[in-house]
Amino acid sequence: MTPAELKLWGALQNKQLDGLKFRPQHPVGPFILDFWCPARKLVVELDGGVHEGQTDYDEARTQQLQDYGYRVIRFRNEEVVSDLASVLERIREAARRSAP
Repeated sequence: MTPAELKLWGALQNKQLDGLKFRPQHPVGPFILDFWCPARKLVVELDGGVHEGQTDYDEARTQQLQDYGYRVIRFRNEEVVSDLASVLERIREAARRSAP
């Protein structure tokens, strides 16, 4: 995991975020999801510098995951490192919107 992924995982593991279970580095089809909440079909992806040159790939990947019925939210690594509280609030809101 990257430093940003480790920081976010520290806040998501053991159902710390509203009792939601997240899995890190979860395989789905041809993809490895950064974080996956199966109960809400919520995918959390973190983007580092490498993603700046692959926006078309990331958009296609997001679309394919949405076609599977998943909600995908993306954050820049810098957001996680500098403002974890805001990132967690946005994940909470996405999870609420994805409630079964």
